[in-house]
Amino acid sequence: MRDPRQIAQWPKPLIAVKAGVVAFIWFVCATPNALVRAAAQESDQQNSAAATAAQQIVHELAAGQFDKVEAQYDARMASALPPGKLAASWGSLIEQEGAFQSITNTHTSKIQGLDVVKVECKFQNAVVDATVALDSNGKIAGLGFRPHQQAPPPWIPPAYSKESSFTQLPLTLQNGKYELPGKLTIPKGDGPFPAVVLVQGSGPHDEDETVGPNKPLADLAWGLASRGIAVYRYTKRTQQYGLQSADDPVKLTAEDEVISDARAAVALVAKQPHIDPKQIFLIGHSLGAYLAPRIATGDAQITGIAMLGANTRPLEQVVLEQVHYLASLNGPPTEEEHKRIIAVEDGVKQIESPDLKPSDTVPFLGATTYGAYWLDLRAYNPVKTAAKLKIAMLILQGGRDYQVTPSNFEAWGAALGRRSNVTLKIYPDLNHLFMTGTGRSTPAQYEQAGHVSQEVIDTIATWILPSEKPGTLKQTP
Repeated sequence: MRDPRQIAQWPKPLIAVKAGVVAFIWFVCATPNALVRAAAQESDQQNSAAATAAQQIVHELAAGQFDKVEAQYDARMASALPPGKLAASWGSLIEQEGAFQSITNTHTSKIQGLDVVKVECKFQNAVVDATVALDSNGKIAGLGFRPHQQAPPPWIPPAYSKESSFTQLPLTLQNGKYELPGKLTIPKGDGPFPAVVLVQGSGPHDEDETVGPNKPLADLAWGLASRGIAVYRYTKRTQQYGLQSADDPVKLTAEDEVISDARAAVALVAKQPHIDPKQIFLIGHSLGAYLAPRIATGDAQITGIAMLGANTRPLEQVVLEQVHYLASLNGPPTEEEHKRIIAVEDGVKQIESPDLKPSDTVPFLGATTYGAYWLDLRAYNPVKTAAKLKIAMLILQGGRDYQVTPSNFEAWGAALGRRSNVTLKIYPDLNHLFMTGTGRSTPAQYEQAGHVSQEVIDTIATWILPSEKPGTLKQTP
């Protein structure tokens, strides 16, 4: 799933005004679908060298020593930020929030191979979070300030889960040189149990696909395990390895980002005790749903696929649609929003150009992506790929989803709706996280704690374990 609080899913330099405070953030990375996220797991090493270095950088800014800070940029930061930009942005921050006073706290995390330090700073009029990202050489790979955000409340299991009915075990996914932490949530008893592998959407995600206070994959795991279905979820490669997710970032494709690890996870789960190897299902969300037919193609171990919020249109067109939607939420687009729309449209033209080459750099939403990624997706049609599969499919859609709109669901229905082993269902009140809401869906609603709808859990559980025999798993002729 692309982080619903963002327009899209790539790392990008952001310069924005939010809640009355200038927020200037630069994360300049090369890997598509690897958005630096503040929701990553915090490290306990808050007094580490990285934290000390980040605090020193903040003090240098407060002292007006901008040349010292700029001298610590890595190559991409230096290229993106000309001399003087930092001083101007800091000056705007001081104008709005008053003089810098002190550092009140620090939190260190490891994201995409970077040490990312959140430094809580007290200004005269407000508390502001500074985010400093340092590479392995101690160079500044990202720098920003934004309004202070409290840590999200701890996740509370959904009421429909029954923790006493299952066990949750750590299970690492080993795929070549990549090791990804994961969890197997398995019902108590001897089994053998049907099992599900969960596949996240775009961006670097933890095993729960955490978005603010919400953990939709944890909801699915606990809800389905409570109904007699084992569930495996794992940290996404781009979360664990960042730029090292492919041997050459320029050549990274969806195969590296999603597909190879998902197939390896299916094979791993099939070998586990108490699991029925003939009943292994794949559930993808957003990008994971879009790629589910491709993951299942040629993998005889997969019994059926469930697609939650799956787009049928090219990814770049879906992103452009999101940009237009978000710009419309508060009336006519502002000048800044209009500039963003034009920039995205220019990126789409390059992505869809017949002259695009694998090594071409493609600026898109402020990020540097590469032609190889887009050419790989250009060759993939999810509907046509799904039509060739003989396994059972479940296609679910939120009626209030602005990221993958119901028009995509209609396209799935038109193509596959007459097949006896394809089930389609839309939920009018659910958003992209398959959580209940009202009115127009907005990014702010993803900051409200909720759970995947029980109706969705029940639908999936019944599809896998109907009363008569497992899975409505008729093969097409």
